[in-house]
Formats: sequence, C-alpha cells, structure tokens
Amino acid sequence: MEMKNIICINCPLGCPLTVGVEDGKVVSVTGNTCKRGEIYAVKEITNPSRTVTSTVRVVGGERPVVAVRTKTDIPKDKIFACMEAINAAEVTAPVKIGDVVIADVCGTGVDVVATAND
Repeated sequence: MEMKNIICINCPLGCPLTVGVEDGKVVSVTGNTCKRGEIYAVKEITNPSRTVTSTVRVVGGERPVVAVRTKTDIPKDKIFACMEAINAAEVTAPVKIGDVVIADVCGTGVDVVATAND
C-alpha cells in the first residue's frame, strides 16, 4: 500500500493527513480531526479539483477588469487551459454579479461567472 501525505484545506486547522492508497483507491485516512478531512482526502487523491479566480477585461465599463471565478471546482489538470480562456475573454459593460462570462469553460461543464458589478 502506498502512503501519501497531504494537508487538508477544508478549514483553517490544516490537518496533516496520511492517506493509504491501493490500486488507485483510498483505503485509509488518518490525521483528520473531522469528517470533512476524510472527504477532502478521498477527493484530492481520486479527483483533485480547484476553484479558479481571476479577472476579465471589460469594454466600456467603469473599471478595466471585473473579478470572476469558476462557479464550482474544475479538474486540476484543466486550470492552465481555463486561465488561457479567461485571459482571452472580454465582456461588454454592464456586468452584474453572477453573469456568465464564459459558459462551459474548457468543456468542464462549469461556467466562469462575474463576482463583482461593473
């Protein structure tokens, strides 16, 4: 059995987790102080994903950019492609919180949405 050491990022405690992996499956998790740590460890080992935050250029707005983020997590291996799409994107003012800036970014099924008004 392979043992992996990771730090839980679900809360400020940052518990050091030791995860036992066998044949690509999590068989044990130790070091967590709550159930969320175990859930995080399984997800991080089997399907790591992150929320991406950035800014997108605004045409005709009060500010040159608007804050955006992915609506939910995307696979970690899609982050750089997602950032390329975000960097290439441009929206026309007005922009409202929750507006979809990029639909289905990089085929992930996740939208990039505005997190500020402009």
